[in-house]
Amino acid sequence: MIQGTGSNVGKSMLVAGLARALRLRGLSVAPFKPQNMSNNAAVTADGGEIGRAQALQARAAGLAPHTDMNPVLLKPETDTGAQVIVQGKRRGTRAAGSFMRDKAGLLEATLESFHRLAAQHDIILIEGAGSPAETNLRKGDIANMGFAEAAGVPVVLVGDIHRGGVIAQIVGTHTVLDANDRARIKAFAVNRFRGDLSLFDGGRDDIARWTSWPSVGVVPWFWDAWKLPAEDMMDIASHAGGACKVVVPQLERMANFDDLDPLAAEPSVTVEIIPPGRALPGDADLVLIPGSKSTIGDLAYLRAQGWDIDILAHHRRGGHVLGLCGGYQMLGQTIDDPDGVDGQPGKVAGLGLLDVHTVMAGDKRVTLSDARTLAGDLPVSGYEIHMGRTTGPDCARAWLTLEGRAEGATSADGRVRGSYLHGLFASDAFRARFLADLGHQSDIGYDAGVEATLDALAAHLERYMDIDRLLELAEPIPARPR
Repeated sequence: MIQGTGSNVGKSMLVAGLARALRLRGLSVAPFKPQNMSNNAAVTADGGEIGRAQALQARAAGLAPHTDMNPVLLKPETDTGAQVIVQGKRRGTRAAGSFMRDKAGLLEATLESFHRLAAQHDIILIEGAGSPAETNLRKGDIANMGFAEAAGVPVVLVGDIHRGGVIAQIVGTHTVLDANDRARIKAFAVNRFRGDLSLFDGGRDDIARWTSWPSVGVVPWFWDAWKLPAEDMMDIASHAGGACKVVVPQLERMANFDDLDPLAAEPSVTVEIIPPGRALPGDADLVLIPGSKSTIGDLAYLRAQGWDIDILAHHRRGGHVLGLCGGYQMLGQTIDDPDGVDGQPGKVAGLGLLDVHTVMAGDKRVTLSDARTLAGDLPVSGYEIHMGRTTGPDCARAWLTLEGRAEGATSADGRVRGSYLHGLFASDAFRARFLADLGHQSDIGYDAGVEATLDALAAHLERYMDIDRLLELAEPIPARPR
C-alpha cells in the first residue's frame, strides 16, 4: 500500500507507474483505492463510477476499469456534503460529519472488493488517501491505516520534496502514529525531486536514522506527467501550446474535466484555465464550459465571477462556445430542478445561448457510449454521467447520433454546441475535425501518447525506485475472516 504524507504528493502517479512497470515484468497487477474523493469519475463497463486515477492505473496494468478498484467514491456537492458511491452505485448524499460518524458497511465493502481483486492477480497496488498522520480520522478509517490493518498489508510512505519540508513530513508522520500503525510501514520514498540527487543523500539517511525505515527511492520530477489524465482539480493547469486558444472557466464544482486532456496534449492548442477573480480573455477561439457536480450552483458561481458577460461577449465577437454535460445545461434557456436532485429545488435562467430547457429529474445515467458525428460520420467514444433531460428547438440540430438517437444541440448560427457526452476529444478523428473547424490542425494520436507516457513513467521508476525491494516487501494476503 502506497500512503502519502499528505494529499497530492504523487501517490496516484506512482501507483500508475509501478503498475506499468510490474506489468512489463510479466506480473498480473491490479490497482486498488479503498476510498477516494473526486468529482472526476470514470465510468466502468457495468455502469459504475470509480475515481479517474484508478481508471488510469487500470490502463497502466492492462485492465479494464472495474468498480472493485475503488469501492468507495465520495463526490463533493457542497463544502460539507458529498454523494457517496459504493461499489459503483450511488448510495445517497451525506454530510461530512454524518459520514465520519457512521461508515456502516463501508469497510466490509472495501474488503469484499479487495479480496475479489486479489484472487485474480499476482500483485495488488493499493493507494491511500490524504495522510495517515490525520490521527483525528483514525477511528473508523477505511482509507489508510484502518484499511491496511484490516487487510493485513504492508505500507510504503511517500513524501513530496517539491512542497518543502519532506524530512519533517516523513519523520513527523512516524512520530504521531501509534506503535502498531508505525510498525506497518516498511519503507519510505521521496517524490518530485529537482536537481542533483546526491544533494539529498544526507537528508535521505537522516530520515532512515530517525524512523528506522529503509528508503526505496528518491524519485526525480517526471516532466511528462502533464500528458496523463489528471484526477484532482488541484492538478489541472493551463498548458501553453499553439495558436488555437481554448478558454475554460474553473467552476467551483467542476467535474469530469478529463475532456481537457486531449486538447492540452495538442501542440497547436493552448488550454487556459481561468481561476476565480479573473475575466475570460477576449482572444479565445473556443470557450469550453465543463461538467459540474452542481449545475445550478456552478451557474450562480459563473455569474458571480462575471463570466456570463464574458461568454456572451465572446459569442457576439464571433467566437465558438461548447458546453459539456453540466456546461450544456447552463447554455440553455432554463434549468428546472423541482425535486432538488442537484441541490435546492428551484428553476433558474440559463445563459440563453441554446434554445433548450433542462429538467433535473429521473435516474442518474451512467454508461460508456459510442457515438458518431452527423457531419462526416466520424466515430466518437465517450461516457455519460448525468442527471436531467434536455429538450428544445436547438436539439433538432443535434450533432451526434448515439444508440440510434440524436444527441446534443447546436445554435442557429452553428457556433454554440452542447452535449452530454464526455470524453469525445479522446477520439482522434473527431478532435481533428473539431480543430479544423476552428482553423487549426491536429498533430497527435492521443491514446498512443498516453501509452508512451506510461511506458516512460515505468522506465523512470525502474531507474529511481528499488522495485525489487518493493516486491520483497509485499506479503501474501491473509485469508478473509468468515
